[in-house]
Amino acid sequence: MPDLEITRVFDAPRELVFAAWTDPDHLASWFGPHGFTCSAVTLDPRPGGRWRACIRSPEGEEHWMHGVYREVGVPGRLVFTFAWEAQGQETLVTIGFADLDGKTEMTFTQTGFPAAAERDGHHEGWTSSFDDLTGFIRGKDDR
Repeated sequence: MPDLEITRVFDAPRELVFAAWTDPDHLASWFGPHGFTCSAVTLDPRPGGRWRACIRSPEGEEHWMHGVYREVGVPGRLVFTFAWEAQGQETLVTIGFADLDGKTEMTFTQTGFPAAAERDGHHEGWTSSFDDLTGFIRGKDDR
């Protein structure tokens, strides 16, 4: 099975980058590819807790996704399932947050894709989302 891995370094403490994933208001500010808005987010970031979100395309199409948190290691690690509600294929997302002298190296891994085409589509979407995450963090960082 093809896996997806993306590593980014953010000029912010890892507590802020971790919170960008676990605070619903933060997540709604950056989640989704360019041009999409995150119109609904519910998060229960604890092992066994559920999450659900909706991203809306520029044309107004809604895409719902959901999952269950498997691990929540503040502020170093998040593991959760991910599934599009319209498709049902579940993948596993693991995110590591490493401290680099006040910056954060985020290693994002998503496994369980049935084919490379699905992985590649997610790569494009996540890369775009992480560009927006960079902008969100710049706006939140008070240093």
